[in-house]
Amino acid sequence: MLTLAQISEEMKNLKDWSLEINSIIKVFSFDNFKGSIDFVNKVGEAAEKVGHHPDILISFNQVRLVLLTHEEKGLSRKDFELAREIDKISN
Repeated sequence: MLTLAQISEEMKNLKDWSLEINSIIKVFSFDNFKGSIDFVNKVGEAAEKVGHHPDILISFNQVRLVLLTHEEKGLSRKDFELAREIDKISN
């Protein structure tokens, strides 16, 4: 698990992610449901590639992603690695 200082440093490299207790969260908006599903499928591919999986909530044209390392009950480098991959997908 990362220290608060390490988390603060990692957060500087992310765009529009928020720190909430022991996780990082970001909401993505799309034009429609299909856009949301297409994005989630790409996130799934990235998650499989890095071997780390987010919690995903789809609500029509919005996707809420929550990243944390469940076995550590907090944030690890894996969370930030996946967040950076997700940000590349969303551009």
